[in-house]
Amino acid sequence: MIESVLTIGGILAFIAFVVSLLLVKATPKDKYIAYLPGFLLAAAGLIFVLAASFVNVEMMGAPLGGWGIACLFSAAISLIFTSIFDAYQQVDTQNA
Repeated sequence: MIESVLTIGGILAFIAFVVSLLLVKATPKDKYIAYLPGFLLAAAGLIFVLAASFVNVEMMGAPLGGWGIACLFSAAISLIFTSIFDAYQQVDTQNA
């Protein structure tokens, strides 16, 4: 069960990070839309964790609580990497 949660979290983190990178490149510098995939994953994770206390369901070898933990993990990792990448995109090269 732990292996499936880690695998799901890693896959979700990679997908969220790639989508965030595309959004960082596609949007202007003053917009925060690139962080939306991470926030959506965090919201889904909280919903899964809350629903796990009421429903005992397994999906792909992991219960709903495991899916919630995987979503929260992937949201944290993708938001950290997205903020680092966005910070390096915001650098003003004329002042360097």
